[in-house]
Amino acid sequence: MKNKKLNMKLLDGKYGVCRLSTDEAVPSWAFKGEFFSITKTEDELSIVCLEENISEKIKCERNWRILKVEGPLDFSLVGILSKISGLMAKNDISIFAISTYETDYILIKDENIKKAIEVLNEDYYNVII
Repeated sequence: MKNKKLNMKLLDGKYGVCRLSTDEAVPSWAFKGEFFSITKTEDELSIVCLEENISEKIKCERNWRILKVEGPLDFSLVGILSKISGLMAKNDISIFAISTYETDYILIKDENIKKAIEVLNEDYYNVII
């Protein structure tokens, strides 16, 4: 990854990170939109989706924006998330990361997205808005 610019794209919309109990079925609203992520563990059912689809009754952390690392990324690449999270940590920006088979998605609170994009553009990233 050294000296190679990675492209990142800011996805449209604001997202919510929701917590449901493990015995609940995945609700239909979770599947609406271009991006959603559903993870179930023995402790919780976690859903990331457009916040406009989420009821006020749902336990949810709102106002996240998503930066997509343009892929596909080869499994042999090392340190992509580490580098991004390190840059954000040095600038007091909290992240929530989601990885898929082909790429990584970095969730950043809306109030920090502008600063995050500036930090990334100053480093080895090209953020497309």
